[in-house]
Amino acid sequence: MASDDTAHAPEADDSGSGHEHYWYHGDKAALTRRLKRIEGQIRGIQRMVDDDQYCIDILTQISASTKGLQAVAINLLEGHLAHCVAEAQTSGDPTAAEAKVKEASDAVARLLRT
Repeated sequence: MASDDTAHAPEADDSGSGHEHYWYHGDKAALTRRLKRIEGQIRGIQRMVDDDQYCIDILTQISASTKGLQAVAINLLEGHLAHCVAEAQTSGDPTAAEAKVKEASDAVARLLRT
C-alpha cells in the first residue's frame, strides 16, 4: 500500500541544525528506557524457554511484556493525537487534518486487533 510521505512528516528542528524530529523527541530517553526494559523481558522469556521453565510462568512474563508494549503504544498514540493531529487541525488545511485523523483512526484499529 502506498503512503503519502507528508502524512508522516516530522516537525522541523528550531535549533538550526537542519535535523527534523517527531513530537516524542523530548521524551525519547524515557521511551528508549521503556523499550529496553521490554527487550530485557523478551530476552528473559527466551531464556525461560531455553531452560524449559513452566508454561504458566512463561505466559505470565509474556503478559507483562505485552502490557509494556501496549503502554508504549498508548503513550505514542496520545502524543500523536495531542501534537500531530492537533497541529493538522489548526493548520487550516482540511485535507491534512482529515489525513491525520484517518491515520490515527487506522492506528487505533490496528492496536485493537492485537
